[in-house]
Amino acid sequence: MELTQLRYFLKVAELQHITRASEELHIAQPALTQTIHRLEKELEVPLFGMKGRNIVLTEYGRYFYEKLKPLLTGIFDLPEQLQTMAKMENATIHLNVLAASSLVTRAIIEYKKIDDEVHFQVSQNETDDLCDIVVTTKLFYNQSLQNQDEVFVCNEEIFLIVPNNERFQNINEISLEEVKNEDFISLSGAKHFRAICDKFCKKEHIHPNIVFESDSPIAVKNMISANIGIGFWPSFSWEQIDTKNVKLLKIANTNCTRDILVTYKNNKTDDQKTRKFYTFLIDFIEKEKKATETYSPQQNS
Repeated sequence: MELTQLRYFLKVAELQHITRASEELHIAQPALTQTIHRLEKELEVPLFGMKGRNIVLTEYGRYFYEKLKPLLTGIFDLPEQLQTMAKMENATIHLNVLAASSLVTRAIIEYKKIDDEVHFQVSQNETDDLCDIVVTTKLFYNQSLQNQDEVFVCNEEIFLIVPNNERFQNINEISLEEVKNEDFISLSGAKHFRAICDKFCKKEHIHPNIVFESDSPIAVKNMISANIGIGFWPSFSWEQIDTKNVKLLKIANTNCTRDILVTYKNNKTDDQKTRKFYTFLIDFIEKEKKATETYSPQQNS
């Protein structure tokens, strides 16, 4: 059976009139009649019978029509559904956020004010390669010549976040050696930021005593605010320090920075919306960094 045969059958079955059906299908009446006869021959049952000068569905024809109509309606609707799906997909930006999630969230919120028709699907999956934009971090990034993806790299300084108590109140810079005996509050070991900070400590031969770890930067800050320990804090990709209970100290005698990477993967035929957000995200990150370039830990003293 061919799709055209089935479409012709449905029209004749609905109208039960060959001439009218041929007119609506824009096909010659003899050709339509031959198509119906070929279909009956293939099915080996009569689909139409004569009632006076008119044609009517046989019992087989009625059964075939009832079963076939919903199936063919679904098939005929597929092109429009696929076009709708494509439009939705082109308006959906798939983000895989493995670092700086607070920063990316703020960017998404601001971008929705510009284009409220765009949709975002955000995941945190190390193995997800079918996304449009990936945000991750590395200690020092060297782009491979084999990597054809477009990558934006932004360097970020990392501070120590400490309670604003008598121990740290009158200083703005401190070495890791000086805090080696302090209790540390940290992100969980599965986070990239944690791995980078662990490398800083290892380089300085420091083995931090971690008394609390969490997936949430806010939880880390709150625990430090409660005078339970100290920790590491990136200069702009997390939330701003807006409490008098903690302060940021510059880390002396070592280059404590990381690279934030925003990777653009050209996976779409129509990538206009993805490209616009990628450009916006880069600009957003650069503005956030610039806003903290004049930052001095003394402001939190």
